[in-house]
This record gives sequence, C-alpha cells and structure tokens, in this order.
Amino acid sequence: MIKKTIFELKSLYRENMRIKGYQFGDGEKTVCILGATRGNEIQQVYICSQLVNTLKLLEEQGKITDGKSIMVIPSINSYSMNTQKRFWPTDNTDINRMFPGYYLGETTQRIASGVFEQINSYKYGIQFASFYIPGIFTPHVRMLKTSYENTETAKDFGLPYIMLRTPKPYDTTTLNYNWQLWGTQAFSLYTHETDRIDEESALQAQDAVLNFLDKNGIIDYKRHRGYISEVFENSDLVTVKPHNSGMFMSVRNVNEHVHKGDVLAKIIHSFEGNVIEEIKSPVDGTVFFAHSSNLCNEHSLLFRILPDGKIKY
Repeated sequence: MIKKTIFELKSLYRENMRIKGYQFGDGEKTVCILGATRGNEIQQVYICSQLVNTLKLLEEQGKITDGKSIMVIPSINSYSMNTQKRFWPTDNTDINRMFPGYYLGETTQRIASGVFEQINSYKYGIQFASFYIPGIFTPHVRMLKTSYENTETAKDFGLPYIMLRTPKPYDTTTLNYNWQLWGTQAFSLYTHETDRIDEESALQAQDAVLNFLDKNGIIDYKRHRGYISEVFENSDLVTVKPHNSGMFMSVRNVNEHVHKGDVLAKIIHSFEGNVIEEIKSPVDGTVFFAHSSNLCNEHSLLFRILPDGKIKY
C-alpha cells in the first residue's frame, strides 16, 4: 500500500487540507474508488476505510493482479466533515457539482479540478454517492445515460438493482458524468445510509466492489457472488408524497413488496397527536426509497416505488 497526497489546499489559519489516496498494486490505472464529496457522508467514508483494510490484506497475500493498480480516496471534503456541514463550510457550495473543475476558480472548483486531474485516466471509476433528501435506498448501482454507460459491466457488482437515469443540466457537473465523458466507465453506488454507519449495507457495498474487482480480473477474491442485477430507469419509479405536514411514522421499509392500497406510513399532527393522513401505495411494487426523518413537509418526497413489471432486463 502506498499512501499519496492527491491534492493539497493551503490554509491561512489552520493545517492545510490534504486529500489522501491509498494505492494498491502497480501498473495501469485500473480502478479509482472515491468516497465522500460531502461532509455528512459518514457511511461512504466508512465503506472506503473497510476497503482499504481489506485491500491491504489482499495485497500482502499477493492477490492483486500484476500490472493493475487500485486507488481508494475515502474523502475529498474533510473540512466540511470536521465542521459537520454537508457542503463547503465557507460558501455552502457542493464539490460534486463542480466537476471537471477550474484551477483558477472558486475553492470548490479548484478542489474538483485538482482531484479530477489525478483520477480522470482510470479505466473504472466507482463513487459512493448520497441523495439530496434524507432517506434510505435499496442498495443499487446508478448510471447516467450518456451513451457511454455499460449495464453489463455494472452487473459485476452483484447488487440487486441497476438504475439508469437521463442526465439533467445540473448532472453535467457531477463526477459520474465527467468521468464518463473522459473515457472512464463510471458507477455510483448507493447504500442504506449517509450520515450514520449501517454496517450491514456497508458490508454489502464492500463485497459488491470486491466482486467487481474479481470478475474483472483485478484481484483474486472468491466470496458471496451477490445478486443477478435487474435494470430499470429512474423514470419508472412512482413517487409518493403527503398532502399534510407533521410527524412521519413509517410502517414499511425499503426492499419490501407492497400492494396497491397498502399503508406505507402515517402522518401525525405535530401538536395534537392524532393521525391526519395515511400514506398508501398507489401501485403494486417494491419500496425502493423511503424518507427517514421523523418530520415531513406537505408534498415532500416520502417514498419511491418500483412498480411490478418495470424491469428492463
């Protein structure tokens, strides 16, 4: 294992921010694995830390293929993590909306530029990402439809689902999108949690990456082979929203199959304690995303359901 400084940002009042990377093996730039771009992505950092620990052992055992190299970067935003802010603490900008970056621009643009310069030539790019709304996902691989996406390769992770998403204008400044445009096969992996550690889904994500590395001849790793992934598009998901705000009490979990009319959650009056709304499933399908906060706003996203029969292949 070689520990490298990927990018360094000078600071006037505190220690410089150094973005660290851990290299395993040598030779061609084969796989780059990146964790947190935001300050609350604790789960994403934890998964990377477990991968660093496992890959170190595999390297000591001679199980990394000759001529292949793996880079793991647990976090590119330690300042925000240290100050418990999701975005860059001084101007509230999102590093994952700054790629490919600009080395003479604002701070987050310079961070994105410095990091991207080091990671844009890898064959495969794996990012542990998070959603903009607090909630829990069924673990899955997400890919932007840029005409460069490869769903067959994505199946090598062995996660239950692969979701394809047509890019919107703001997606053009994300790491996944720019990785693809620069010739890297890019995959975003989502697990149950973001700002707290969920060991079960973290282990599933770790095994998914190790399965991917094994199936592509990068390491020798024979464990649980995972699922036969099913592919669908983001537009297939059915969104469920409440008519009222209040205390949110979920009665269904992600990955549960539900029928049309089943109660998914209850909204309780915040001051009076009575149930003011039952949230019901509009379709037969599988709960793919569930809101996780105990408060919800009127017409906010509570659930996303994958209807039966929407799997592409």
